[in-house]
Amino acid sequence: MPPDDAAPEKDPGQQSAVAGSRVDAGAKTEHGPLGKMAAPRDGARPKVVARPAAGVASAVVVGGFIGLIASLLALGFIADGVRDQEVFVLDTWATPFLHGIASPLLDTVMTGLTTMASLVVLAPIVVIVIGGLVLTRRYGAALFFTVATAGAAIIDATMKVIFERPRPKLDYATVLPDYSFPSGHSMNGVVFYVSLALIAWSIFGRRVGVPAVVAASILALGIGTSRIYLGYHYFTDVVGGFLAGIAWLLIVLAAFRARPRFWEWQTARPRKATRSP
Repeated sequence: MPPDDAAPEKDPGQQSAVAGSRVDAGAKTEHGPLGKMAAPRDGARPKVVARPAAGVASAVVVGGFIGLIASLLALGFIADGVRDQEVFVLDTWATPFLHGIASPLLDTVMTGLTTMASLVVLAPIVVIVIGGLVLTRRYGAALFFTVATAGAAIIDATMKVIFERPRPKLDYATVLPDYSFPSGHSMNGVVFYVSLALIAWSIFGRRVGVPAVVAASILALGIGTSRIYLGYHYFTDVVGGFLAGIAWLLIVLAAFRARPRFWEWQTARPRKATRSP
């Protein structure tokens, strides 16, 4: 029998995830792009935040960077054409095509989709989501959602004033008072609903997060299509809104994904040795 004062063996599954150790490598990759956002226990912030393995993390960073550059380049190309008042072929094709397949049922579906990105729907959801995250002490998720949605609204309003593109003038559509490029509904569809899906992924794991991201992407695509169908925007307005939303979401996502490493640097500083008297 081992002596009474023998130290008990540690369970490998209970070892602390020290930065750079084997335990830390690849830990909790299922919690998604934002990392794990479980509520802290007793108000304490974990000293070390588990991250994916180096290969996975590098692939995500490279993929995100390529997506950001591609989005900005495509957005710049469209914006340059809008500024020079060029006529895009897809603008002259998409609106008549969608209007040609119009029906009462499709009118109802498209109106419902466009309402999903209106202020009447989004404002209450923002208050409920942020309030719920704060009450459950998921302050990082609440801040991420606030920055993403507020920033998208500011970018949309700023770009509209810069480009001053008039709305389409169609017999069957009401001409709205503000400018057309980019589509704010399309941008909100990407930033708002995909942000919600990413937060759900970070809280509930991959099994919930992946379907949520797919559903949010389909919903955003439907919202953008509804803006063309109803005659409120040109095709390039919607594409511009998508690209601006994707670029902004990637920037905010990268900023918040890098935050755990900053925390780790803060906690990993060696303490100065104190001499005993």
